[in-house]
Amino acid sequence: MDLHGGNIYSLKREKGIEVLDYSSNINPLGVPESFKKAVIENFELLEKYPDIDYVELRTAIGDYNNCSMENVVVGNGATEVLFLYMKAVKAKKVLIIAPTFAEYERAAKVAGKDIKFFPLSKDFSLNENLLMDFITDEDVVVMCNPNNPTGQFQNLEKIEKIANFLKQKNKKLFIDEAFIEFVEDWKEKTAFLLKHKNIFILRALTKFFALPGVRLGYGLTYDENVLKDIKDIREPWSVNGVAEIAGKTMLLDNLYIRETESWIKDEKIWFYKELCKISKIAPTETKTNFILVKLLDDTAKTFRKKMIENGVLVRDASNFMFLDESYIRLAIKDRKSNEIVLKALKKVLD
Repeated sequence: MDLHGGNIYSLKREKGIEVLDYSSNINPLGVPESFKKAVIENFELLEKYPDIDYVELRTAIGDYNNCSMENVVVGNGATEVLFLYMKAVKAKKVLIIAPTFAEYERAAKVAGKDIKFFPLSKDFSLNENLLMDFITDEDVVVMCNPNNPTGQFQNLEKIEKIANFLKQKNKKLFIDEAFIEFVEDWKEKTAFLLKHKNIFILRALTKFFALPGVRLGYGLTYDENVLKDIKDIREPWSVNGVAEIAGKTMLLDNLYIRETESWIKDEKIWFYKELCKISKIAPTETKTNFILVKLLDDTAKTFRKKMIENGVLVRDASNFMFLDESYIRLAIKDRKSNEIVLKALKKVLD
């Protein structure tokens, strides 16, 4: 089974079919026009190496997050930053809050860390008191907020409580905020506002700005030691010139940002309510641009095949830690596409 969604290529290679991809969670507004224009206008930059220190890019990211560029590290996608962090951080044991993104476990294993998992509650909420009681000799706690695949979002008060607890015990908190920009008023809710030195924030431009083909991610932290250690081990020029143009351009595209925020605010509520009307499934309310759905009378593997036959690719979520074979994940896209998916769901479930 694929660890991730979005593998439309294997379907095309093996079966010669094209589908509506609801397995990957990408902004349906598409690539920003500002980026397309900037690439054309700066095409000659591709003849040069990128700035090895990425000063302008890190400054743009810093401005976007109200911090200095010194608090920013960039990478070839958020995944590279994740793997760099796991290699750089002084830790032997990692605790991962699950179900969640599979690459945290892979990155920790590659870095030689011991791994333990903390299960979310049955409703996928996080009980911070149970978490703190669970923690023993782990050096780093890893969480995704909003969480993939559950779509749940932990408020700043809860995050601060956990961060303070870990700080007292000289432990670190790694928070993946790759989907936070789909959360309403997210700039008032990011854990980066806490300015804790023991917190590391991971972000990606892939999801919100619809650029999975241009790999660009970044990390934010006030921990100078972690930043230095990452700088010491990272490969030079891992972020290419096109990705650098993307970062410097799109973070200033306020029109695209406002249009996306307006779309997701209404569409996630509408799509969830429409899913709730369908029998034989139980959707989980979401704060971001995807929805976890429990199948009441089918398995994810079988259901996925049926949906492919009806032109839609869904994410089989049964390979997420602590999820069984009844779970799938659906992206949230534009209204027209969402209506097509709802129609296919009803047909398959009938």
